[in-house]
Amino acid sequence: MPPQSPPPTKANKFYFFHGHRKPSQNRPTVRGGVFSNRIVINPNKPKNIEAQPFDIKKWDPQFLPQSPSSSSAPSPETLFSISARLSPIARFIVDAFCKNQNKWGPPVVAELNKLRRVPPTMVAEVLKVQTDPALASKFFHWAGKQKGYKHNFASYNAFAYCLNRNNQFRAADQLPELMDSQGKPPTEKQFEILIRMHADANRGLRVYYIYEKMKKFGVKPRVFLYNRIMDALVKTDHLDLALSVYDDFKGDGLVEDTVSYMILIKGLCKAGRIDQMLEILNRMRANLCKPDVFAYTAMVKVLVPEGNFDACLRVWDEMKRDGVEPDVMAYATLITGLCKGGRVEEGYELFKEMKNKGYLIDRAIYGSLIESFVAKRKVGSAFDLLKDLMDSGYRADLGIYNSLIQGLCDVNQVEKAYKLFQRIVQDDLDPDFVSVKPLLVSYAEAKRMDDFCKLLKLMEKLNFPVIDDLCKFFSFLVDKNGPIMALEVFSDLKANGYITVGIYNILMDSLQKIGEVKKALSLFDEMNGSQFKPDSSTYSIAIVCFVDVGEIQQACVCHNNIIEMSSIPSIAAYDCLAKGLCKIGEIDAAMMLVRECLGNVTSGPMEFKYTLTVLHVCKSNNAEKVIEVLDEMMQQGCPPSDVIYSAIISGMSKHGTIEEARKIFSDLRERKFLTEANTIVYDELLIEQTKKKTADLVLSGLKFFGLESKLKSKGCKLPS
Repeated sequence: MPPQSPPPTKANKFYFFHGHRKPSQNRPTVRGGVFSNRIVINPNKPKNIEAQPFDIKKWDPQFLPQSPSSSSAPSPETLFSISARLSPIARFIVDAFCKNQNKWGPPVVAELNKLRRVPPTMVAEVLKVQTDPALASKFFHWAGKQKGYKHNFASYNAFAYCLNRNNQFRAADQLPELMDSQGKPPTEKQFEILIRMHADANRGLRVYYIYEKMKKFGVKPRVFLYNRIMDALVKTDHLDLALSVYDDFKGDGLVEDTVSYMILIKGLCKAGRIDQMLEILNRMRANLCKPDVFAYTAMVKVLVPEGNFDACLRVWDEMKRDGVEPDVMAYATLITGLCKGGRVEEGYELFKEMKNKGYLIDRAIYGSLIESFVAKRKVGSAFDLLKDLMDSGYRADLGIYNSLIQGLCDVNQVEKAYKLFQRIVQDDLDPDFVSVKPLLVSYAEAKRMDDFCKLLKLMEKLNFPVIDDLCKFFSFLVDKNGPIMALEVFSDLKANGYITVGIYNILMDSLQKIGEVKKALSLFDEMNGSQFKPDSSTYSIAIVCFVDVGEIQQACVCHNNIIEMSSIPSIAAYDCLAKGLCKIGEIDAAMMLVRECLGNVTSGPMEFKYTLTVLHVCKSNNAEKVIEVLDEMMQQGCPPSDVIYSAIISGMSKHGTIEEARKIFSDLRERKFLTEANTIVYDELLIEQTKKKTADLVLSGLKFFGLESKLKSKGCKLPS
């Protein structure tokens, strides 16, 4: 066919192709002439259907209709943000995915076949923004099937990043095998990418897995990568594996740098293997250089959280042996650590050493020493440090003042502590509850309630949340001195109006725990007769108290009050009330309470969970299966209780037989989980419950067949 001439109105330069070439999926048939007469062959379409003209409005993001996206597809804002930084062809590919709800299939392939070729750089560009690992995998393998196409390192790396970004790191670890099978053996760079990904996510064992894979492929890491591997293993507490990697490091003839030594030294310090650490330290001195002050400080920082202060002092001696002068940071790290470890005398010696050298001492060091001296009841030494602090031009902070107030109260110098509190107020340091708690406790213990109330009024003037702070105070006082003293203090405070429901709850709960149930219930009655109304916590504590004294009916009333408040009883209340109902034979009510508890709380008692399991297994009327459930429960550290025994009675009376239930109780009796007396009691409950269920079934049958009215007309009395 001769070349066609362009229209006379166009002045563009002609572009001719000479000769013919074989058509393919990605190359059009051109028989000379300009581009206007080319024919595109698409093997995916029937030959008798003409290809539709390409319309940019069908794929350009700015022309897309605003339709709701699926859960896996990005939002329009995200789509626009992604598209803005992509090349046109990459945008076309991404949009092809979005139009098909990010699901791979023939429509997506048909869209991609419109492109003549997708080069590896374009594959990498698309994978960098892809958020669906399954779709990314399909696209990656589709691209690899293009004629004459081969993935390059950029596309493999982008695929690895995509898989790891979407938490498919195990699939990413298989890329070296994929590369090798496709004739592109992985280099150190590909393994470095995988190692860096796992190291950043603290997956130490995965780092070692990749390292072992490197050895299988015959790839030897550089010093930098060896350091990265050892560091990841040390940080994830796999020190022995790190040392084995270090042996391979030496076997490869590589020379350690400072980073290599410090990674191993810090790892050995953290593990407390000081002798091995000193061997590495000596090797570092002999082969490279002496550690500097920053290296020694790093060792101390690793040892201090582990509480290994003897090793800290050994490292300190090694630093002096090397002639390294410690700086302020090194001193501060060790002094603070010794103070926290209760070795304030040694910390104070280092403090005096700093003073002699003329170092500027940070206020945090003073604070640590003062707090430690107070903890050892050496208040005089603490005040000497306070004077030294102020002479150095510092101003004491609130934490230091709080420590000193606590120390003075501990040695019964309450008046001085109060004056120090007034000093805090004068210095506008905004005192908090920690500041006044020692004073309140001291006044309460000395029964100086006038001073106690005077301090409360001062707290009100300083805008303290007095009611909330009193709840904290009573919680602390109960833990320290028990509820009896707290109850005496509360009696004195009621006259001054310092009373809340929270304080009632704290006292009731503490009294119940020590067995003073009647006193707890008297507080409950007192609250009901006052202007303060019980809340759900109050009723929950009252439930436990009423069950302890055997008043199950009152406990049920408290439970109903909680439900009417649209609240939920505590787990302890549920557990106690269920056991109380079981003891009086109200088995059906107890089982309903178990179901209610598990339906309302996020994590109910394990005993309740096994209760439902027992009820379900009883439907099989097989004693052996029930015994298997009980054995499993006991292996989990949950011995059978009244609730479990009642569940057996309830399940067997409804779905099983008395004989199978007796087999279960007989087995428990033989294993001494049940006494003979309890076995007799449960057998009577079983018979009674079975009769009740049978009567219910008979009554239901009479009602179903309409015989109830006939029996009543003949004078028969039926249970309601």
